[in-house]
Amino acid sequence: MTVLAGALCVSASHAAGAAQPIVGGDSASIGDHPYVAFLVDGRGNQYCGGTVVSSTEVLTAAHCALAVRESDLGVVVGRERVASSEGEEVGVDDVWVASGYDNPLSGDDIAVLTLDESVSVRAAALPTSESFYSPGTMATVLGWGRLFENGPKPGSLRAADVPMVSDSDCADVFRSFDSDTMVCAGWDSGGIDACQGDSGGPLVVGDTVVGVVSWGDGCAEPGKPGVYTRVSTYTDDIRTDLVPRMGE
Repeated sequence: MTVLAGALCVSASHAAGAAQPIVGGDSASIGDHPYVAFLVDGRGNQYCGGTVVSSTEVLTAAHCALAVRESDLGVVVGRERVASSEGEEVGVDDVWVASGYDNPLSGDDIAVLTLDESVSVRAAALPTSESFYSPGTMATVLGWGRLFENGPKPGSLRAADVPMVSDSDCADVFRSFDSDTMVCAGWDSGGIDACQGDSGGPLVVGDTVVGVVSWGDGCAEPGKPGVYTRVSTYTDDIRTDLVPRMGE
């Protein structure tokens, strides 16, 4: 299985490994998706994605939040091209990881980063209904991941549209699938998916973040959808315990 810490890709054949890109996607504008963020390590390297959910909170994958020391973790917002100076980079004051997290395949692959200063970008909404997850509902996955496995990063934000997959169909493909903490999205024919470097980034329906890029079996393989953390499971925790200033 592949953990997707690493672009929207073009190839439909990728072996399992760590970190993946958005396959088969197109260039996207940060102006259209201002809540999309990316994480950087202590050397300033982009390695995962995230979603701004309040002026001081960023949603990401647990395996991304734990990949580097908290003191080395930075969040970049408002930047479409990784190498540009637009937007801002802020530090992280605190990291919350779902208590049940062990590894992406076991579920609970979600974390909230509390920033050490507020940001002024528009936040994404959190899901309040399971209707977002109805099979066939179109969603958009966003990120800066590699264009194909172990290939170059695009250097700029990309997006791809994928349909929600039913829990039963996903369970038929992945024995470790847990419908309480995971959701699948992707085309049965393959060709479009998240990949290396997209981990932690958002799966959105409109401007509502319904999923967090988590893991998969290769990138864009036919019959193997991407697996995302089901954000609705954690909405109450995020709102009640972590984001007292939702809506600011």
